[in-house]
Amino acid sequence: MTHGFYRVAAATPACTVGDCGENTAEILSLIRKAVSLDADLVVFPELSVTGYTCGDLFSQELLCRVSLAAIRLIAEKTRELPITTIVGFPFNRGNTRYNCAAVIAGGSVRGVVPKTHIPNYGEFYELRHFSPAPADIGMIPAGIFGPDPVPFGTRLLFTDTRTSDLALAVEICEDLWVPCPPSSYHTAAGALVIANLSASNEIVGKADYRRTLVTGQSGRGICAYVYTDAGAGESTGDMVFSGHSIVAENGAILSETAPFSDNLLCTDIDIRRLLHERRRMNTFPAAEPESAGYTVIPCVLDHEPPAGHPENGRALLRHIDPRPFVPAAPETLDERCADIFAIQAAGLAKRLRHTGIRHAVIGLSGGLDSTLALLVTTRAFDLLGIPREQIVGITMPGFGTTGKTKSNAKKSASSLGITLEEIRINKSVTQHFKDIGQDADTHDVTYENAQARERTQILMDRANMLNALVIGTGDLSELALGWATYNGDHMSMYAVNASIPKTLVRHLVGWCARQPEQFLPPETVETENSAAPRHFSATLQSVLDTPVSPELLPAEEDEIQQKTEEIVGPYELHDFFLYHMMRWGCTPAKILYMAEHAFGSLTREPVYTREDILKWMNVFYRRFFSQQFKRSCLPDGPKVGSVSLSPRSDWRMPSDASAAVWLKELESLS
Repeated sequence: MTHGFYRVAAATPACTVGDCGENTAEILSLIRKAVSLDADLVVFPELSVTGYTCGDLFSQELLCRVSLAAIRLIAEKTRELPITTIVGFPFNRGNTRYNCAAVIAGGSVRGVVPKTHIPNYGEFYELRHFSPAPADIGMIPAGIFGPDPVPFGTRLLFTDTRTSDLALAVEICEDLWVPCPPSSYHTAAGALVIANLSASNEIVGKADYRRTLVTGQSGRGICAYVYTDAGAGESTGDMVFSGHSIVAENGAILSETAPFSDNLLCTDIDIRRLLHERRRMNTFPAAEPESAGYTVIPCVLDHEPPAGHPENGRALLRHIDPRPFVPAAPETLDERCADIFAIQAAGLAKRLRHTGIRHAVIGLSGGLDSTLALLVTTRAFDLLGIPREQIVGITMPGFGTTGKTKSNAKKSASSLGITLEEIRINKSVTQHFKDIGQDADTHDVTYENAQARERTQILMDRANMLNALVIGTGDLSELALGWATYNGDHMSMYAVNASIPKTLVRHLVGWCARQPEQFLPPETVETENSAAPRHFSATLQSVLDTPVSPELLPAEEDEIQQKTEEIVGPYELHDFFLYHMMRWGCTPAKILYMAEHAFGSLTREPVYTREDILKWMNVFYRRFFSQQFKRSCLPDGPKVGSVSLSPRSDWRMPSDASAAVWLKELESLS
């Protein structure tokens, strides 16, 4: 595996019903194609050696005997191929016949898994031909598939010889459709990959139902689910098969074939991500396969990358989203923004209701964060029926404030109908410099932080005068990097943006700009031929177009001189690092590998070079570890997503923790 990415394939051969020789040739051809794509595992449909629709031909001894020979031939022909193959075939055992899956690795059949739940309804009358799987695990005698006995049963767990963390189990078609699928027990016993050999006929609406079943089971089992469907060539007397194959991981579809299209689906699943999620959730059962009645079968599941494929050189057959906090689909993004905005507003409304406070104070810089916080605050006041005039927005121009940001702050406040105050901080900060002996011409950290703390003092004192809450504006990305002045903008009485990363803040403000009528006072919107919505949208767009800056260094010719992303790095990179480190526990090496895919270094003209990514990763890890003391005393704020840095629930890290291990790995990558 490359950084835990395990390549799987779902293969649907062009079937010739009853012709095992033709089907075997087609299966071998697709195995070789999967090998050419560096797949480690390939799964074929149910009864793929014979065809699912053989009907009463399954009772013919010759068909079952030839299909058995086909399995032996597939094992022999794949002996030197670096791939594990799972093929469906009918198998006569004693007095019964079973619908089975053969797991083939290293030139031998390592196990045979019979189908547990046999349908006998509607167009399916499988029970006429096959018996349900027996409860116990047996052994197929030596000589049937090769010189060694082969385990036979449903509770077989195939584990990789080099790492027992990689474990595979099998179920067949209808097994997934029942209330308690066998895969539920397989995953509890430790299986991370579930293979389903299926023959599901195509009728209107069934594709969506399959997606629901597969994604739901992969989510409940915190596993990768490889579902392979029968397709072209099956008899169409009563049913049509479309070859609709799906690979899902932890509740999300990674890839799927469109019905009646491709015959080979290949993608990468993330084994380490699944393990991280299972270990994070203490409600997931501990894996004890033997005590649960499983037979563990060691075999080679993870095959060495072919020559010429270095660890960081293989391009993933999987989309890595460069903005993991931001949905790519516009309709999904709008829905996500609406949900987040509602959570923020509801959280603040509850705090106001609980405290009985009916005023809020918020510092307005004209930047993204304070604009979003203002919009959320107006929504919370509307929910409680409190007049917007009781929101006091304070703009506090200082040495670095530009006309554009000040104008945007004033326009936003005016459009939303809140109370606006302007309190300049130049004189008070200059006096403070004299009091502490700070040279006003020395633009160091004291020069910057004194302004941030003066602004926070103003907000706190005005809140005391008004019996108001100070609304925090800082976002998740700033908290991760410690890009806040301790006991300055780091502090508030309720921080509405605390779990929203900068990349998502931008989209939330953009979402508000696209529907100004939702935020402006009704009397403003209802005015005939009112230009207020257009002007308000233009103001928000101006905010979006303004470089992110604390504006603490003197402006030159009314232009911002202190651009945050030129100092700490691009927020889209830092949000990418933060998401994969916090949500999935990824190592620096793995994050680099994914970043090179997400931002193009391994697949197209790069947005950022490898050197760029490493440079800003180094900044990220150094700042993340050194700035924990700021996160250890954060104000309350609503959690809106799966990543949060709240010290009360989501992230408890000592302020004295060392970054040495992470930085050492970064050095090795350089």
